[in-house]
Amino acid sequence: MKILVCISNVPDTTTKVRFVENNKKLDTTGIQWVINPWDELSLTRALELKDDPASGVTSVTVAHVGLAAAEPTIRKALAIGADDALRINAEPSDAFYVAFQLAEVIRTNSFDIILCGIESSDHNGSSTGGMLAELLDYPSVSAISSLQIRDGQVGITREIDGGKETLTLPVPFVGIVQKGIAKEPRIAAMRGIMMARSKPVKITEPVSVEAFTEVLEYEMPEPRAACKLIDPEDPKQLISLLQNEAKVI
Repeated sequence: MKILVCISNVPDTTTKVRFVENNKKLDTTGIQWVINPWDELSLTRALELKDDPASGVTSVTVAHVGLAAAEPTIRKALAIGADDALRINAEPSDAFYVAFQLAEVIRTNSFDIILCGIESSDHNGSSTGGMLAELLDYPSVSAISSLQIRDGQVGITREIDGGKETLTLPVPFVGIVQKGIAKEPRIAAMRGIMMARSKPVKITEPVSVEAFTEVLEYEMPEPRAACKLIDPEDPKQLISLLQNEAKVI
């Protein structure tokens, strides 16, 4: 059984966000790029399954739509333990464009399980995984918090309103993963870092497809108002502010 983990290259969460070109593009100067946290957890779980002989997982591949600048992030995924990588050499302009490029690559390769993080920490669109499943005509399950493989059967647990749902799935399928799929992301050891240098990264050129969305302008959120301190002996002032200013009661 082969697993493909789709990964995004995102700014570290401590990045100070700035925009250029009339607020149409992110200023990438000095940004530290990392694997999208949900994708990193997906990769960790895939590697845990590969480590378990009973799972039948023989290989874990990572795939990314991005330019050469994303190579360090891909190499980090290889250092963590992925066997090889696929990179579609294109600027990831929107979710549909990314899903379309991934679908074209997956069609020419054989994977049993395709894992995507539930969203990326930069755009938070939560749509690529679902689009990918539709383009491939594969079944998909979202909000996966547990993934097990026993005797060739794939069992998943997903979060639903008011509880959890357990399902058994045929392969191939697209799994859209959230936190809980793994306890902590796997950290690359020195041996893994050294081995990653020789692991193959297959680069393919993108197919022609028009993106569905266009960025007109980014806008920073309004600064937060100053914190107001209220005397604990003056509940009337608190009630007045909640009623007349915050309008929450």
